[in-house]
Amino acid sequence: MPKEYLTIRDVVGPLLLVEKVTDVKYGELVELEFPDGFVGLGNVLEVSKETALVQVFESTQGLNITQTRVKFLGRGLDFAVSRDILGRIFDGLGRPIDGGPKIIPEKRLDIHGSPINPYARDYPTDFIQTGISAIDGLNPLVRGQKLPIFSGAGLPHAQIAAQIARQSKVLGKEEEFAVVFAAMGITFEEANYFITEFRRTAAIERAVLFINLADDPAVERIATPRVALTAAEYLAFDLDMHVLVILIDMTYYCEALREVSAARKEVPGRRGYPGYLYTDLATMYERAGRIKGKKGSITQIPILTMPEDDKTHPIPDLTGYITEGQIMLSRDLHRKGIYPPIDILPSLSRLKEKGIGPEKTREDHSDISNQLFAAYARGREAKELAVILGEAALSEADKQFADFSDAFEEQFVRQGEYEERSIEETLDLGWELISVLPRVELKRVRDEYVEKYMSKYLLKRQPAARL
Repeated sequence: MPKEYLTIRDVVGPLLLVEKVTDVKYGELVELEFPDGFVGLGNVLEVSKETALVQVFESTQGLNITQTRVKFLGRGLDFAVSRDILGRIFDGLGRPIDGGPKIIPEKRLDIHGSPINPYARDYPTDFIQTGISAIDGLNPLVRGQKLPIFSGAGLPHAQIAAQIARQSKVLGKEEEFAVVFAAMGITFEEANYFITEFRRTAAIERAVLFINLADDPAVERIATPRVALTAAEYLAFDLDMHVLVILIDMTYYCEALREVSAARKEVPGRRGYPGYLYTDLATMYERAGRIKGKKGSITQIPILTMPEDDKTHPIPDLTGYITEGQIMLSRDLHRKGIYPPIDILPSLSRLKEKGIGPEKTREDHSDISNQLFAAYARGREAKELAVILGEAALSEADKQFADFSDAFEEQFVRQGEYEERSIEETLDLGWELISVLPRVELKRVRDEYVEKYMSKYLLKRQPAARL
C-alpha cells in the first residue's frame, strides 16, 4: 500500500522537502492531494536518510504544508502504450487532451527508458525523403540519425517542423512510418497551429502529439521529451515501425532544467545552466537509432532557437557535439523572403554519404550535391568580393557564379510551405541550375553523369541555327 505523509517541511518553487519518510526511491512517482481536493503529480529527485526532495509537475500555488497529503506510489513515471496512441494528442505528461477515451494499455513503460547498447546499434543507412530540396539534396536525413535544426527567434522553424512531419516518408519500401511530435513551452497559438496542420492534412492518423504549453509548469517540460521518446521506442521496437521524432523547442526544455537546478541550489555551469546539461541532453538524443535484429528505427530532429542567434551558446554547442550534424536557418535569407531559409554552407549531415546513391536515391546524388555546394560557396564569395572591390573586379566566371548563387537561392532553396518535391525533382533541378556554368568549372561531377542528366538542359540553351 502506498504510504501517505503530512510532513512537508519546506516549499521552494516546484520543489518540496518531505520529512520522516521510509522506503522511498529516487525517481519514484508521487501523488499530491492539495487542501482544495486537487490531485497533482511529482517525482522524487533526491533521498537522504528520512527526507525526500520532491519535484512537483503542477503549480505549487495554494499548497499548504500542514494540509497537503504526499503519497509515494512505489513506481516511476510511466506512459501507457498501445497501437491506439497513433492519432492521439497528449499533454506533456502523456495524459490525453483531445477529448478521446483513455488509452487501454498493452504495457506501461518507464519514461526514462534504457540507453541502446552501442554494440547492439545498427548503422544508419536508409534515406528519408522530407520533400524539402535544401535538406534532401544537400544534407539528407538518414534513418536512425539525429539531425537538429538550429533556428532563431522569429524564424519559421515551426512551419518547417510541420512540413517535415507532413511530408516525410521512407522511399521504395512498404513499411509503416509514424511521426512523434513533442512541443515544449510553446504558445497556445502555436499549439493550435500544429494540431490544425496535422488534422487538416490527415497526417494525424500516423502521428502522436505531445503538447506542453508555455503556461504549463516548467517541471512538466522536463518530462515531455522523455514521454515522447518512450512512445517512439514502443512504436519502433515493439511494433516494427519507422519513427521520426520531432522535438521543438529544446531551448525551452533547457531553460526549465536551469530553473529546477537553481531551485535545488546546484552549482551553475556555463550561463547558469547545470553542469550536467551535456549528459542530460545525451540521455535523450542517444535514444535515437537502429538496433540489430529489429525492423524499426527512431530518427530524431530536435529543433532549438539559439539565444541571440549565437551558435556558441551552450545549448546548440552541446547539441552539435552529441548529434550527427545540423541544419542552420539564416536570418538573411528570411529577410529576403525565402522559405525555408536554410543556410546551406554551415549546414551539415555527417551521415549523408551513407544514405544516398544507387538503390537509395540516385547514382548522381553525391556528385551533384558536392557541385552545388562548391558552386554556391564560390558564388557567395564572389558577391562578397564585389561589395568590397566593385563588380568590375570580378572575372566573367566569378560573375556567372554570383548569378548562380542568386538563382540557387531563388529556385532550389526557395520552396512553398505546401510544396513537396521528390528526390528526383530535387536532383533534376540541381542539374538544371548548374547547366548555366562553364563546363570547365564543373569539377565535382563525372562526365558520364553530365552526359546523362545535364545534356538536355544544355540543348535547350543552344541558340537556334540561322537559315
